[in-house]
Amino acid sequence: MVFKKLMKAMGVGGPQVETILHSSTTQPGGTISGEVNLIGGEHDSDIKHLSIALRTRVEVESGDNETLQDMEYAKVFLAREFELDDGARHSLPFTLQIPWETPLTHMYGQPLRGTTVGVATELEVARAVDATDLDPIVVNPLPAQERILEAFANIGFRFRSADCERGKIWGVRQQLPFYQEIEFFPPPQYVNGIKELEVTFVANASSMEVVLELSKRAGVFTEGQDSFARFTVDYASIGATNWEQQIENYLNQAGRKKGFF
Repeated sequence: MVFKKLMKAMGVGGPQVETILHSSTTQPGGTISGEVNLIGGEHDSDIKHLSIALRTRVEVESGDNETLQDMEYAKVFLAREFELDDGARHSLPFTLQIPWETPLTHMYGQPLRGTTVGVATELEVARAVDATDLDPIVVNPLPAQERILEAFANIGFRFRSADCERGKIWGVRQQLPFYQEIEFFPPPQYVNGIKELEVTFVANASSMEVVLELSKRAGVFTEGQDSFARFTVDYASIGATNWEQQIENYLNQAGRKKGFF
């Protein structure tokens, strides 16, 4: 990486920042570590704070409109209130805890189109705040998440896209102010009833909630509609269940509830 000059808010000749990640690959509940190198500019600077945070692009609904916003979370302050002499160099190591609900960026070893997670470094100098470009990280699934995703693939569901939406899922204990939806095309045995399937993981240290949203195809005289299913996966017993069969049971129950099948 090269040093990044923070000139938007601070002007030419301001401090420079370089963030180095020791590893850019992790999973929910894991950590990433690295260091932030800070070089003083052409004059002394009154540093208010230096921080790092995870950042994810999130869809925000407002009325009939949707906008994309960068949302920060898991923020850590590395330094506060100090004088940075001109040309001075400082190296600040960090370890950043990855929240259990952090969205996945990869699945089946491939990038999840539509989801990006990265580390943002922010410096505030005398009421001017500027941030470096995002340093992307790879968030791989937990073993339990991987097993559930594998089951969907074995049933025949094909990945379509992924995104994150601001909001809370009703009835689920959720820590972050947004959640990820992983969208799939249905296999032939479901194609007449299901237009698409959205899967959401809300994980914690010992288990996770899996939320399924089934979207029904609109008919000639009927509108499309959604049906939901939810189940809990315990990490310790993930291998004791035939998840292909179990997921098909959940799908059939949810579909019959709204007359999809």
